[in-house]
This record gives sequence, structure tokens and C-alpha cells, in this order.
Amino acid sequence: MNLHEYQSKRIFAEAGIPVPAGRVAASEAEAVAAAGELPGPVWVVKAQIHAGGRGKAGGVKLCRSATEVAAAARGMLGERLVTPQTGSRGLPISEVYVESGSAIARELYLSVLLDRERSRIAFVASAAGGMNIEEVAAHEPERILRVDIDPAAGLQGYQCRRLAYGLGLEGAQVAEFERIVRALYRLYLDKDLSLVEINPLIVTKDGALV
Repeated sequence: MNLHEYQSKRIFAEAGIPVPAGRVAASEAEAVAAAGELPGPVWVVKAQIHAGGRGKAGGVKLCRSATEVAAAARGMLGERLVTPQTGSRGLPISEVYVESGSAIARELYLSVLLDRERSRIAFVASAAGGMNIEEVAAHEPERILRVDIDPAAGLQGYQCRRLAYGLGLEGAQVAEFERIVRALYRLYLDKDLSLVEINPLIVTKDGALV
């Protein structure tokens, strides 16, 4: 079962993982109302489909007014979005996610998945967040960080710190990153997941992780 972004972020929030405030909308009017309920002055309107690569395909729009939010929602809803993961026919957009904009300083990549070859749960991270991670892995593999979790020992603090330092985090960010990684690990086990991917994991201009 695949989850839409808004569904995943709801689960993240329940697990104590920080996410920007957002609302799902199925119409232009609902999108404008959502923006009115969320902190501005910048909002992001995102097409909700089960595929990555939405931003480059026009499925993510930055808006600075209610008029722009309305136009972005109107341009997406009822249309089909074509990305490298959808095939040539694309996928239909029946909902958009309206989210408060974040003051982004850096974008990181973080995922947890099952490595069937090694019979281990693995965390994969990169400082090249916001990019096509498959291309990064193919052309710049040295930018990919990885730790494998021993099922008998579970996730260890030193593994969280190894990833944090590898991503260039420092000070209080290291402890915050470890809290996020531990929450993801618990979530992965409790919900019997196969893949959780955060791209991007944002470092805000005031140093917070979201």
C-alpha cells in the first residue's frame, strides 16, 4: 500500500516527527481556505499522486498569495501529472496538499528500508537532498551514507551520530536528528513498513530539522 504525502505527514506528526503545517484540498476553494488557515506569507501547493519527481513535472508550486494558491490548485486538479515514475500517461490529480512554506537553508535525504540481500533494515542518507537520489547514487556514490541495523541489537546511538556527522550536522542538530531517526525506526517497525523516504529533510535557516 502506498500513501500520499499528506497521509504520510499525518503519521509522521503522530510519531513526533516535525512536519510543516499543511491541509489537503480536493477543490480550488478548499485550497484557498487551507491557505487561509495556515501560516504564510508563502505556501506550497503539491499534487498528490503516488510518484516522485513531482517538482520537475510542475506538480509543486510556490505561492505568495491566495490568488496564486487558487491558480496552482486549478491548474493541477483534474489533470494528469507525468513524471519519470508514472509512465507516459501520467497519474490523475484528485487532491492537492497546501503547506506553509519553510525557510530552507539545506536539503538532506533520509530513508529507511529493508535490504533483502543483507536481511537488514538500513538507513540511507545523503547531503544531496531534493535531488534525484538514484542519479546521485549512480554518479556520486560517495555522497550516499548508509548504516545497517543488527536485528538483535537494534538501532544504536553511534549509528545515528555517524549519519548526522556525515550530513554535516552539528550541535543541537545532532540530537534532533537522532530523535527523528529513532522515531522513524519505531514507526517502521510498528507500522510494518517496507520503505520510508524523506526527500527533502529540511534544515531551516534557524537550524531546525523538519
